[in-house]
Amino acid sequence: MTTKLKSKLQDDLNAAIKGRDELRSATLRMTLAAITNEEVAGKEKRELSDDEVLKVIAKEAKKRREAAEAFTQGGRAESAEREKAEGEVLAGYLPKQLSDEELEGIVAQAVEEARAAGAEGPRAMGAVMKIVNPKVAGLAEGGRVAAAVKKRLQG
Repeated sequence: MTTKLKSKLQDDLNAAIKGRDELRSATLRMTLAAITNEEVAGKEKRELSDDEVLKVIAKEAKKRREAAEAFTQGGRAESAEREKAEGEVLAGYLPKQLSDEELEGIVAQAVEEARAAGAEGPRAMGAVMKIVNPKVAGLAEGGRVAAAVKKRLQG
């Protein structure tokens, strides 16, 4: 049985192909290929849950952002634009990302919880991340979360 999210991706791919939307169809093809690769990785083939499919989409979106930055730094604006556009297609399938203010609020609360549990100073980073990560899973990128925690612990 195919998950709802994977089915939606396949349906959207078919619509993009029929509509001759090259960017969307190429992006969805690559994403579905990444999902299939994840399903056949390991000792036996398995079906990914919607949450696992979301993680693959998030990973693909992150790859597009990083590639866009690399192309921009390398002076290849056209390639960077393509990567950004692919990232925007994928962003439509991801939950809305937390704003900086929302993330800082969650981090501040987690720092207080960690301090109440006895974690202090820079060593509290691990304890705070353990509290924050489940709350922001899929809603904020790991690097952004770590930077917010580090900033809060130093400040």
